[in-house]
Amino acid sequence: MYNLNGKVALVTGAGGEHGIGRAIATRLAKEGADVIVNDVISDPYAYDSNDWEGVPSVVREIEGLGRQAVAILADVSDTDQVDALMSESIERFGHIDIFVSNAGSRPGPDRVPVVELEEQAWDTVHGVNLKGTFLCCRAVARHMISRGRGGKIITMSSMLGKQGSGRCAAYAASKFGVIGFTQALAQELAPHHINVNAICPGIIDTERVSYIAAALSSEDITGEEWRTSGRHAEAMRQRNSDVPLGRVGVGEDVANTAAFLASSESDYLTGLAINVSGGLTMS
Repeated sequence: MYNLNGKVALVTGAGGEHGIGRAIATRLAKEGADVIVNDVISDPYAYDSNDWEGVPSVVREIEGLGRQAVAILADVSDTDQVDALMSESIERFGHIDIFVSNAGSRPGPDRVPVVELEEQAWDTVHGVNLKGTFLCCRAVARHMISRGRGGKIITMSSMLGKQGSGRCAAYAASKFGVIGFTQALAQELAPHHINVNAICPGIIDTERVSYIAAALSSEDITGEEWRTSGRHAEAMRQRNSDVPLGRVGVGEDVANTAAFLASSESDYLTGLAINVSGGLTMS
């Protein structure tokens, strides 16, 4: 276990019931951190569960662990909203020690061959995945530098940020960009004792997977319909055999790595892009 007592973490894209953001936010809380949870809307996957309410549910979970939490809605691709997110976070808790840039665009019109890819779809993906990472990291870095107490910044790339794949050009390009950005920022912030590392998940069983499957399907089906029809569960069972360790990942697998990177145990690591893929990606 890691000691994050007295630390404050901000996690973007944390509203999904089965998402990586929720898993990271609750894991950091278990390690002792107070947590600000963010998403663009309160419940980004409202169809999935009658009991799940999005970021308010995450806040209640964290409070149930004995930590403080607050939910702040903001679009990470919008400068003014990012600045407001930072201001409200600091006003609420006084400082931010750990930042996890987890917000990602929802798969859909971008999952087509490049010759069919619309400019708007490209811009949407890069606006959230790459520009959003830049805007949030810039705001957090400014705060951490001015505070002078160091910090931990964790970005979210992907195995597709290391090897591209057909019909994923916009997403892969954005995630390659996240790794390059992470390396540059790590060098810039090292003198301030701020560690910057990226996580590269493989196949993780989240709500996003249903949207990817629906977008790649030849059928006219939505991500919501794909998941609630039971096709999602069957597809995950079939993908288990693709992974050397025998199963697709879950949010907690990524959260375990994030907790390590957020802790003092990672103080001598920066600029890395760490695979969390069960051996599916090894470079």
